[in-house]
Order: sequence, then structure tokens, then C-alpha cells
Amino acid sequence: MREGLIPTVLGAVVSASAASLLGSKYKLAATGVLGFGLAHIVLGTIDLIEHR
Repeated sequence: MREGLIPTVLGAVVSASAASLLGSKYKLAATGVLGFGLAHIVLGTIDLIEHR
């Protein structure tokens, strides 16, 4: 399995979950979780590109 694939996929799942909560009463928490998910996507993608 390629290095960086797990954080990228996990970040996508977390971001999608947080995006679905943005319309709820937990908007502030959803925004924070969305940020963590996007950070995982970015860092995982950097690993994928770096370790080709």
C-alpha cells in the first residue's frame, strides 16, 4: 500500500462527514473537524507525491 494513501482517504471521509454537519446546530465543531480532514488530505497527498 502506498504511503500517504490512508491519511488521504481518512481525510476525505472525515471532511465529508463534517460537511454534512455544517447545516446543523454544531456548525463550529463541524468547521473544526472539516479543517482537520482537509489537513489530512493535504498532508496525505504530499506523501503520495513525495514517495512515488
